[in-house]
Amino acid sequence: MAGYTKEPAATIAQPAPGKFALGGNWTVYGISQVEKSISTLSPSAGEDGLILDGTAIKGFDTAGSRLVHRLLERLRAAGAKPELRGWTPAFLKLIELGDATLSVNTPKRLTHARLDAIGHAVADGFEQVYAGLSFVGEVTLTLVRCIVQPARLRLRPILYNIQAAGASALPIVGLLSLLLGVVVAYQGADQLRRYGANIFIVDLVGLSMVREFAPLMTAIIVAGRSGSAYAAQIGAMKTSEEIDAMRTLGISPLEMLTVPKLLALLVALPLLTVYADALGIFGGMIMAAAKLGIGFGDFMDRLPKAISVSSYAVGIAKAPVFAAIIALTGCFQGFRTEGGADSVGRQTTRSVVQAIFLVIVADALFSVLFSILDL
Repeated sequence: MAGYTKEPAATIAQPAPGKFALGGNWTVYGISQVEKSISTLSPSAGEDGLILDGTAIKGFDTAGSRLVHRLLERLRAAGAKPELRGWTPAFLKLIELGDATLSVNTPKRLTHARLDAIGHAVADGFEQVYAGLSFVGEVTLTLVRCIVQPARLRLRPILYNIQAAGASALPIVGLLSLLLGVVVAYQGADQLRRYGANIFIVDLVGLSMVREFAPLMTAIIVAGRSGSAYAAQIGAMKTSEEIDAMRTLGISPLEMLTVPKLLALLVALPLLTVYADALGIFGGMIMAAAKLGIGFGDFMDRLPKAISVSSYAVGIAKAPVFAAIIALTGCFQGFRTEGGADSVGRQTTRSVVQAIFLVIVADALFSVLFSILDL
């Protein structure tokens, strides 16, 4: 019951055509008199339709709600479309429970659900950034401790991760680099032919591959291939409580799992980038010979003039940064796994998306920095 008092009794009046004013206590104790007058009401609508004004109602319970339903049914049977106005939210709740089709004319209140969702998303974002920076700090301290005490480094996990992230990725990296070189040369060939600048296809393919495409594409492939594997592996260990068991035994999970992956990727990704450079340029050579008639010998003669040492170093310098981003993001999301298999999949997806996003952001920052340094 909402707002129950015994006095005064329920009342209903028709102060104007199309308007019924309800007042008093529409409760089990107050509706005995008003039940008789409902059958004598005229359902004729006014200019604004048929309105049931509940401003003067003092008390209301389920008995009153049932009587209002009877009144509404009688008005609808007569062809009217009644609206409720002036009712308090508590009284409306009781009526709406029994009449889902009821038309309620109440002042619209702004809902804060969307703002609340945005606020939670922003708070979660800041929390994740803070946790990520804390994780990077912990990994840095662990890495420094391992460098100061080389006996802490686990050589076998490092070599295994170099093989898994580096040697095993050679086929896919090589194929995509070759095709990317073919695409770049194909797109530039027609434009260069129009101006009789066929030989500059070497500059186009060489510079674009060594400075941008090879390191960026290699990092994206490794992020999807190895970064996701890191998150899935650590996430599965977290759900099976292997991480807790390692801590119980006095083994640092960062030292055992994160540092070997980080060091392995710092070695493997620059080497994969060099490999991608070579295959991408080779793909450009094939297309230059097919579209512009530039032989392999002419291409190789022009290549040292097109690519300077600084341009080559710029591409290689990006690889360790990309490697650190991929390894740290994958391990970080793996350690944040909670619950069961669903959480492992969710964190694995986040690791790939965040790693690729951060790699592209880092590449853009590199471009700005190198532009400022005129490199």
